[in-house]
Amino acid sequence: MATQLKQFELEQRDHLTENAGLSTGPVPIAPYYCPDFFEREKKQIFERAWLLVCREEELAAPGSFVVKELPPTSVNALITRSKSGKIQAFHNTCSHRGSQIVYATEGRQSRFVCPYHRWTYTNEGDLIGVTDEANFFNLDKKQCGLTKIATEVWDGWVFLNLQSEPEVSLHEYLGDFRGYFEGYQYRGAEHPIVFEADLNVNWKVLSDAFAETYHISCIHPGTLSDAFTSSANPYGRLLDAKIFSPHRAVSMFGNAEYQMKPENRVEQFAAALGERGSVIAAATKEDAAGYLSHPAVNPTNSASWSMDVNHVFPHVQIDSGPGGFWTHWFWPLSPNRSRYEGRFYMAKPETMTERFLQELYISRVVTTICEDLTSMERTQKGLESGGKRFMQLQDSEIAIRHHVEQCVRWVEAESVREALS
Repeated sequence: MATQLKQFELEQRDHLTENAGLSTGPVPIAPYYCPDFFEREKKQIFERAWLLVCREEELAAPGSFVVKELPPTSVNALITRSKSGKIQAFHNTCSHRGSQIVYATEGRQSRFVCPYHRWTYTNEGDLIGVTDEANFFNLDKKQCGLTKIATEVWDGWVFLNLQSEPEVSLHEYLGDFRGYFEGYQYRGAEHPIVFEADLNVNWKVLSDAFAETYHISCIHPGTLSDAFTSSANPYGRLLDAKIFSPHRAVSMFGNAEYQMKPENRVEQFAAALGERGSVIAAATKEDAAGYLSHPAVNPTNSASWSMDVNHVFPHVQIDSGPGGFWTHWFWPLSPNRSRYEGRFYMAKPETMTERFLQELYISRVVTTICEDLTSMERTQKGLESGGKRFMQLQDSEIAIRHHVEQCVRWVEAESVREALS
């Protein structure tokens, strides 16, 4: 059977791209470096789309706040949870002289006091205190509160929209992806391990690197290759791909016959401590059973499954594996500079065994991310060199193709509704 499958894999395409109704032609390179395209992305995508900015666990208690920069825009967002439990974002800008009010990146308080002249606001955005108020000219404090940013929460994810009046609701923006992914169990959402880096690459180069497995045998030969490829599937072809208007999901192959190498004594020791979901998992299958039962996790119910990549347009991937979920965030800074943030979520360990398994998992994550990041700047330089005008993508790179098509579509669309149609 394995020999037959290998022969099939080597001789035929999977037709995921055609089945999704996407073009199979060359993909333009200009969106990866062109300054004009970047400026249009800023206005047409990031200033119109619903942007996923955080989890509600970051705002667990009334009075909690986080401050988030939203590149490539200049918006600095102050996101709070009020006494009533509502989550609302504001521009972190004082109504007096425009100073930023909150300098901390997170905390908990019921009042925000601008350091410049001590104007005071509640965490619901109301202006309640003005120093030397009598010396102003008919100041109406009710009209001088913090400026709201459109905020909606879906399944624990906090989204912002920078339009003064969003063209579409978050419900409409998520479309069919909402029903596909809703009810997912976010194990360990309150306990992320965070990696951040600013890189000399376009944000789509970043996104592309985490959206396909075609590169794994080349970039990760000693870390992931044996787990994501096999003799039957030597190139790690995808199990499945789904398109949800601007969003997408791909399910990746995993080697069900993976065998640990004898020289990898640390991994052997970890396996002896208890069954884990896979070499990229920090939890046992038993611990993750409820999470694994969701239909969007391993949607083909394949024994040869490693992980899923769920891309919430434009800039966040929510990935699922046998032991839990993790996220990749891609923030554009310039045509060839981006900010990467990886968040890996795990329940707080209660035993030394759990702690050891998590440390092993994170050490593998760090290594593989570094392997990915080191290749990206070379890719960016090649794209900018002018030597090529198009990329030649294969079927397993369907997520990359769809992302570029969607970016071009949004840049050219006169309205959000047109972009989503």
